[in-house]
Amino acid sequence: MGQPTHALTQADWWRSAVIYQVYVRSFADGDGDGTGDLAGVRARLPYLAELGVDALWFNPWYPSPMKDGGYDVADYRAVDPAFGTLAEAEKLIAEARELGIRTIVDIVPNHVSDQHPWFQAALEGGPERELFHFRAGRGELPPNDWRSQFGGPAWTRLPDGDWYLHLFAPEQPDLNWAHPAVRQEHEDILRFWFERGVAGVRIDSAALLVKDSRLPDFVEGRDPHPYVDRDELHDIYRSWRRIADEHGGIFVGEVWLPDTERFTRYLRPDELHTAFNFSFLSCPWDPGRLRTSIDETLAEHAPVGAPATWVLCNHDVTRTVTRYGRADTAFAFATKAFGTPTDLELGTRRARAAALLSLALPGAVYVYQGEELGLPEADIPRDRIEDPMHFRSGGTDPGRDGCRVPLPWAAEAPHAGFGGEPWLPQPADWPAYAAGRQEQDPASMLSLYRRAIRLRPVFGDGPLTWLPAPEGVLAFSRADGATCVVNLADPPADLPAHTELLLGSGPLDDQGRLPKDTAVWLRS
Repeated sequence: MGQPTHALTQADWWRSAVIYQVYVRSFADGDGDGTGDLAGVRARLPYLAELGVDALWFNPWYPSPMKDGGYDVADYRAVDPAFGTLAEAEKLIAEARELGIRTIVDIVPNHVSDQHPWFQAALEGGPERELFHFRAGRGELPPNDWRSQFGGPAWTRLPDGDWYLHLFAPEQPDLNWAHPAVRQEHEDILRFWFERGVAGVRIDSAALLVKDSRLPDFVEGRDPHPYVDRDELHDIYRSWRRIADEHGGIFVGEVWLPDTERFTRYLRPDELHTAFNFSFLSCPWDPGRLRTSIDETLAEHAPVGAPATWVLCNHDVTRTVTRYGRADTAFAFATKAFGTPTDLELGTRRARAAALLSLALPGAVYVYQGEELGLPEADIPRDRIEDPMHFRSGGTDPGRDGCRVPLPWAAEAPHAGFGGEPWLPQPADWPAYAAGRQEQDPASMLSLYRRAIRLRPVFGDGPLTWLPAPEGVLAFSRADGATCVVNLADPPADLPAHTELLLGSGPLDDQGRLPKDTAVWLRS
């Protein structure tokens, strides 16, 4: 069985960890009901250990009506019965730790489900209304012009005439973070999970919690923003950091801000440990743009001493193989459309190279489940789509379900070895991507990921130094003497001087040169 790449005694394990994202509903089905569950994850822990990851980040596993894939939470101190029990979660955390794998849970502090006891009491007119943003409208108009992240107004009107705020779906009412009970509740939730052995917490929509109490209309370019990146947030995260430090835990913030200086404030030594790198995730397969993203990421993290994070895909984003096979290889929610053509062979070649690129960079790497299998984005029949982004767009946005289809484990078993009839339909060719099949193929995407994660320590903890390279080629070394070269140009590229070719995303040409859309790791 493979070993984790970093020793458990390392207090700063998170600085260079490989973290695997588990979307529980679609990972593995242990009881055969078509929905992934904790029993399925526990059964696949040997697979994850063999992959070599250091930690698992779980999307929300709490009780939820599933109006937004579990990000509408009804109870933060329990596990949704569809996934298992709290006792099972505790067993999973402990069993993973025995294999050298830590656990990171997801907290959604901006909002709760409309089925949460607080909101149900608020609907009855109780004092719990103060825990949310209830307001009278302007005649027939909502209190202001804010828009939901999913499209449409950010306000819903109740029968009594009052409106409540939801920056996401109407089933996700926003909490009022100016109320001390909201702050106290979340601090207690953090302690609850740290006491159950989790090593870290990922914070959803971390820059959205605090709203301007005046609820003004949004004016483009006016600072401060009425609900994004408010200064009051930093006091909240400083109080959270004290709790994490008490338990030896870490925070990962979902912070997407264009202003570098504002972004790095969240990574000061007394706030969050790390934040997701959306610049790299959304970057097109372009040498200049990639190098700029890498340089800017490293530069913005350096002043606060925080490690960068690198991610190619997650549960919200078009899968890498599909995206990299399109004419536009960038990612933006606004450009998602049905029927966008893609070349999967090209996308797979680029995704293999991108895997070696991201795993060679200094910092932590996130791998979304199924990326190690080279899964493409699935086309979901319109009558099976569940994502609210699709419905709030009036049906024009295909939504995010295409990257959330249950994983294929076996080529022979029903439902590609997932378990029961999957909650989202698997494409007919899913068995071709099965983990069981790829384990037997040394040229598979799974084999590439396993070898890369096992070899990743050769790059050490040193900084990145760019090397001279032809136009369209990215080449850099790290202090311990390993070099990564990625060719994004048409002509094959000569390799720099080296003593050993450690790993390649594809074969070299007959003259030992690096073909287009191929990456190698060298010992120099």
